[in-house]
Amino acid sequence: MFTPQGPTLRELTVQALSSTERGYDLLAPKFDLTPFRTPDSVLDAVADTLGVLGPFRAGLDICCGTGAGVDVLREVCVERVTGVDFSAGMLATARSSVLPKELAAGAGSGGDRTGGPVVDFVRADARALPFGAAFDVAVSFGAFGHFLPSERPALFTRVREVLRPGGVFVFPVLAPPRVGSGLYWTLWGFDAVMRARNAVWRPPFVMYYRTFRLADVVDELTRTGFEVDLVALDGLGRLPDGSPRGRVVVARRP
Repeated sequence: MFTPQGPTLRELTVQALSSTERGYDLLAPKFDLTPFRTPDSVLDAVADTLGVLGPFRAGLDICCGTGAGVDVLREVCVERVTGVDFSAGMLATARSSVLPKELAAGAGSGGDRTGGPVVDFVRADARALPFGAAFDVAVSFGAFGHFLPSERPALFTRVREVLRPGGVFVFPVLAPPRVGSGLYWTLWGFDAVMRARNAVWRPPFVMYYRTFRLADVVDELTRTGFEVDLVALDGLGRLPDGSPRGRVVVARRP
């Protein structure tokens, strides 16, 4: 699961015993060498969906991490792309990775652009996004396990508020593993360990894999005021029963 250049067991242990924010500050330099990074196959599949929905003027990557989603938005946004994360370490890694690509593409600043959109990064908590209704599209990849179910309605409300009317909130949801499979028990065990850790250790490290159920999320988005569509990510293939291995949620602010 980890490359030889990735984090050591000791580094992962130190991260897991830190706060969520501090843990990602520590992991940031090696994050892209771990299985925690969203796979390119998922990023590419979502990019295909955004290509049909776009182009967009301005895009926001919520909990941008090291910037993989920012790269996706750069392909479908014509003016500006903003990445927001609460980890200074992850943002530093994102800047060192994404901004050189922006310069190589010929993008300047302000109105002096000769290539792609202007890219910037903002340190902030996703539950208190420091923007008005300034974006046409918002995305998020692999971050929802860091929010307790009770926090999601407020998070979705804030995302809706930073979208312009007609703007879309887009994110992938993979099919849950088959009950009894190795992956099923791995995720179940991970969540159990996290719950035990957070019961006896402070500060908490919030990361759960089995709390983000698609039906619940669609209901929460609808009650928040979004109009929700589900699009199969055909590029990820199909399960033996014919259902898609992944879907992208397209939640539109009316």
